[in-house]
Amino acid sequence: MGRVFTVDEARAMMPGVLERADDFVRMRGDLAELVRELRDHGESELGGLPEVKALEARLEEILGWFASNGVEVKGVAPLLVDFPATLGGVSVQLCWLEGDRDLVWYHRDDLGFAGRRPLP
Repeated sequence: MGRVFTVDEARAMMPGVLERADDFVRMRGDLAELVRELRDHGESELGGLPEVKALEARLEEILGWFASNGVEVKGVAPLLVDFPATLGGVSVQLCWLEGDRDLVWYHRDDLGFAGRRPLP
């Protein structure tokens, strides 16, 4: 079993999550644009194959930071991460979605994203 967070522990990680998420979203957009322009036009102001590989490597590095800190990446477009936790004796995921600026949602493990509720 992986790490289990308290709400306070997860919230204490949010500055690092937000910093990496902002970088991830920017690079994800750059990669999508670069790949599309290379495919459609054979060139891009953003670079070529070396830049594609560098962006892919950096995105993987960011995803690795989440994993190494016990944070589960559930999606990349939009970026969605969960912090395994327990609330009231129930196994839950503290749920952060791209665009959120704080950690304010959770869902029971057995319900997934559709069961999202505001943290008490």
